[in-house]
Amino acid sequence: MSDIAGTKPALRWVVHASVLFLVVLWVVPTLGLLISSFRTADQIATSGWWRSLFPSEQNLTLRSAAPETQVLENGIYVIEGNLFDEGTKATISKWGISSRAIDAFAPGETAELRKGGTITVDAAGNYRMENPDEFTGSRGSRVFATAELPPEFTLANYHKVLLAEDSTDSMGRAFFNTLTVTIPATIIPILVAAFAAYALAWMDFPGRALIIAAVVGLLVVPLQLALIPLLKFHLNIGIGKGYLGVWMAHTGFGLPLAIYLLRNYMAGLPRDLIENARVDGATEFQIFTKLILPLSFPALASFAIFQFLWTWNDLLVAKVFLIDASGQTTVMTNRIVELLGTRGGNWEILATAAFVSIIVPLIVFFAMQKYLVRGLLAGSVK
Repeated sequence: MSDIAGTKPALRWVVHASVLFLVVLWVVPTLGLLISSFRTADQIATSGWWRSLFPSEQNLTLRSAAPETQVLENGIYVIEGNLFDEGTKATISKWGISSRAIDAFAPGETAELRKGGTITVDAAGNYRMENPDEFTGSRGSRVFATAELPPEFTLANYHKVLLAEDSTDSMGRAFFNTLTVTIPATIIPILVAAFAAYALAWMDFPGRALIIAAVVGLLVVPLQLALIPLLKFHLNIGIGKGYLGVWMAHTGFGLPLAIYLLRNYMAGLPRDLIENARVDGATEFQIFTKLILPLSFPALASFAIFQFLWTWNDLLVAKVFLIDASGQTTVMTNRIVELLGTRGGNWEILATAAFVSIIVPLIVFFAMQKYLVRGLLAGSVK
């Protein structure tokens, strides 16, 4: 009965459920990272991103106005104000004047200060300090409060990460460094592989089968095996401490897959088209540039997606071949590692930096995804 037209086998529902599960598995963390990048450090520390649209209860350390703002009223020195910043709408449920008893008082109750005088705090954060003697000191009194804060979103994290100058958090330079590495490292192997793939697909010469077998064999070779020998070679010829070295490294590691994909696609193109062009007197270069390249665009775009994503997200090759003690050529993946090492508690900065690093690959993938499957499946079926 499962083969009757109009029915859907149970296996199809399993496939659909699996695809839906994978989509949710990838989308949910990305959405959480995006939301966290707009939240403050206190909000991230007290509630998950899925509660970002609801009020959250936080333990805050606040401070009253400095003693220099006190006024004399009927023989009593008074300091009044609000514990929160202007525009902040929060509701205090408990408060205290000691870190050991942050919930000692309810809103509206009065506490005695250690240095003399009293303080009264209401639910809105308004306070009144009174003392028969003059308040002394250069700073206001600390007040510990448990308050319910409304949801808050800010662009300050992005400003700090992207635009702040002379800051260890800034990723603006790292962003352009990553583009400088990724764009040439994507274009160069495509150009080289396209010529090689055409030759292996449509030109007869001795040893072609052996070269194809070698290309397939190189697909399974881990790049880690070649890191040290290749780095020594780059250092000997003088390209091991700059962009040229990392471009050549990415080109070498990406060529086997590029040649394999493009050769399979080009070999599946109609033979009559190639033969007719040769009969009409077209040279191999003209056939390649005017026929093969336009028809091979899906395969070229497919590899471009892979190569771009790999080089953009790469850390190992960049750390090995892009040697720079001053940090002028640091890429984004390395900058995030540095943030993890120096600012492990500032999750709002890490979330923002991580999302900035993935936004460009997401744009590239969604813009060119229609060519991905076409390029991968090309040449697999005759």
